[in-house]
Amino acid sequence: MDLRYHDTMSDANDDVTVGMLGLGAIGHPMARRLLDGHGRLLISSRRPQTELSAAGATEVPTPRELGARADVVLAMLPDLPELEEVLAGSDGLLADAGDLLLLIGSTSSAPGVRALAERIAVQTEGRVRVVDCPVSGGVDGAVAGTLSIMLGGEDADVALAARVLAPCGTPVALGPLGSGEVAKACNQLVVAATILALGEATVLAHRSGLDLDALWTLLAGGYAGSRLLDSRRAQLVAGTDEPSGIARYMVKDLGFAQAIAEATGTDPALLPALRAAFDDIVASGLGERDISVTRRYVDQRQPQNGTRG
Repeated sequence: MDLRYHDTMSDANDDVTVGMLGLGAIGHPMARRLLDGHGRLLISSRRPQTELSAAGATEVPTPRELGARADVVLAMLPDLPELEEVLAGSDGLLADAGDLLLLIGSTSSAPGVRALAERIAVQTEGRVRVVDCPVSGGVDGAVAGTLSIMLGGEDADVALAARVLAPCGTPVALGPLGSGEVAKACNQLVVAATILALGEATVLAHRSGLDLDALWTLLAGGYAGSRLLDSRRAQLVAGTDEPSGIARYMVKDLGFAQAIAEATGTDPALLPALRAAFDDIVASGLGERDISVTRRYVDQRQPQNGTRG
């Protein structure tokens, strides 16, 4: 059975009103994709969104109005605490919500998402349902509409979520609520390992006098090639790490992966080393840089004997 969803909204869902919260580095280009794909979009933000408004999005003053007017709301916020802030209170998303599907796009704890969904169901007497839909592909994937979108939830809700999110990339149904978050934790484990290896290899090659651009152009065509190398090669070569995917978020994400390892009785070999490295990146004051900061991080580390060979 092919669980991928390539179509845009079906005729039966042409009248679905989509709303969005969380218009940051990834959320903003996703909003533009949703607007272009569906012809209309409601947005609520603490800051004026003049570009999106000029393109045709409708700004509403509070999450409450968003929840009242939308059928589906996508929340692209950093984590569940930030989401809970916009859900609660007299102006919160749940205050006046009717039949609403809430899409949680943050990288979060799978048990946390399930617990939140249970509380929302009780509070709203079942009117508000939840699908988790974390994404992978970064800002460039959000701009291009090529994100990998990981869905967890009830079948009917996931099908609707997939149609709504199709303009942003490839939505894939993975199982019950929380499955998207498990998939994202697995994704982040691979991303963390890859970007740390790329940073370390870049330092080794640079100190050995290799032409970094030639090296990574060559290796990109072999088994060392990856989407991550494609997107971060220029930064690794130049030694720049302006923020795009912020390194400190990886600490949280790897913590979720560790929780899944414990819940499944898995004794990971690589995960502890990755957690230690990213904890050290943050402790070194580099946590606000892009994940390509791994080159800088490895470069500034000193061997235990204090010398370089």
